[in-house]
Amino acid sequence: MKSAAFDYVKPKALQDALSLLAEAGDGAQLIAGGQTLLATLNLRLSEPSVLIDITDLTELKGITLVGDQLRIGALVTHTEIEDSELIAKHAPLLKAAAPHIAHRAIRNLGTWGGSLAYGDPAAEWPACSLALRATMIIQGPGGARRISANDFFIDLYTTSLEPDEILVATEMPIATSQEVFYFHELARRHGDYAVAGLAAVAQKQGDVLTKCAFTFFSVSSKPVMATKAQDLVNGKKLNDELIGKAVAATREEIEAIADITNSAEAKEHLMGVLLERGLKHMLA
Repeated sequence: MKSAAFDYVKPKALQDALSLLAEAGDGAQLIAGGQTLLATLNLRLSEPSVLIDITDLTELKGITLVGDQLRIGALVTHTEIEDSELIAKHAPLLKAAAPHIAHRAIRNLGTWGGSLAYGDPAAEWPACSLALRATMIIQGPGGARRISANDFFIDLYTTSLEPDEILVATEMPIATSQEVFYFHELARRHGDYAVAGLAAVAQKQGDVLTKCAFTFFSVSSKPVMATKAQDLVNGKKLNDELIGKAVAATREEIEAIADITNSAEAKEHLMGVLLERGLKHMLA
């Protein structure tokens, strides 16, 4: 199947892209890496009247330090994140997560901002941004606004991004010397969507974890935090008994949703497996 006919424009400045979005209204669609969009176009799940190519917008590029924040432009590719020394030093969770994203050919083209804006609950970057307490920087006709990752992801493929807005970048606190992390996903084959995944970070002193953030993905309609487990673990001496309680609390709190090949019960079981492994890894 081929995509329906559409117009194509490639603005050179962010303001031009915003003007084109406003003019085209609901018929406009942004394209960057295109690793999701091209498939939906060919299947005619998306039929825009105009495709706005934002790959020339310099305002959306680059990985930089801004004070004590790490800024990742929306057009930064998965491979750039995987290979970045700044990411490895200041956001090692992202470094660990990147190789799990599909395959190298897709990582070379797919973008950080595209993944976040699409809001796929099985994707790695939404969960990581939530665990790292990232802030989304969004530009619209009324100017810039900032929104936390916790408020950005609303539901299945649904974010707080308005149709006339563009996600410009994301900022997150840089990792401290006490930060420990864990990232893993369970999939049938490498490159497949995860059956369940966990992105976790915490501050460690001895055998005590604080500022815990345990975010699961591919188990619900959006990335979800295990808040009860976080509260149980936070500031307490971590041992097998506490880990068991955290696992039970997670399975009780998060209501998993079945997919085509995996039951909700299987996902709930795997959430506990991932959390137990993650806690033991961070303790070690």
